[in-house]
Amino acid sequence: MTELDHGIEPHAPGHAERLNWLRAGVLGANDGIVSVAALVVGVAAATPDSAAILIAGVASLLAGAISMALGEYVSVSSQRDTERTLIAKERWELANLPEQELAELAEMYRAKGLSVETARRVADELTAHDALAAHLEVELHIGTEELSNPWHAAFASALAFTVGAILPLLAVLLPPPAWRLPATFLAVAVALVVTGWLSAYLGGSPRGRAISRVLVGGLLALGVTWAIGGLIGTSV
Repeated sequence: MTELDHGIEPHAPGHAERLNWLRAGVLGANDGIVSVAALVVGVAAATPDSAAILIAGVASLLAGAISMALGEYVSVSSQRDTERTLIAKERWELANLPEQELAELAEMYRAKGLSVETARRVADELTAHDALAAHLEVELHIGTEELSNPWHAAFASALAFTVGAILPLLAVLLPPPAWRLPATFLAVAVALVVTGWLSAYLGGSPRGRAISRVLVGGLLALGVTWAIGGLIGTSV
């Protein structure tokens, strides 16, 4: 590794959290692409009626965005409540059991590989600077200023889903009826390649494997709903 390579390593506080948000956004967009595309492809296979396709697509977009937002809000709210409870418990312990907490902090650093003397000195200095922050970081891996915001999570999730859902909706409505399904399959395939590459890039995993997973899964979903829509359309 060169000095330049090491220089671009992310060491800023909250970087891991930002990466998690980006990955969640990519996954939310991927959900929007696949779920709305699968629905509109099934409807388009059953009927050429543009109004029916539009209604189904918009309904799917709104329902999916609201569902994603509610799910994220509930999930992150629960996480935040847990974090607040842990912080309150740690504050109480520091106020009422300071010596035990100092010994616990020193022991955690000793377990990381420091000598007993060094671990105690580090614990003393960190406790003198900010005892609560030291315990939260080492013991619980959270920070008082980094609590998750459920409203931000809900909005980001709904927005990501909506952005992803708009693509298949446009792809199935804009072309002439004869080109609707091929255009949608093509647009979804390209979009899934992009989201697969982005998720792999952000997670540092192999690009090809990630792209293959989302592409195969997404196109399989479209194929199933297309077949079902075709069967229903011919039987009605």
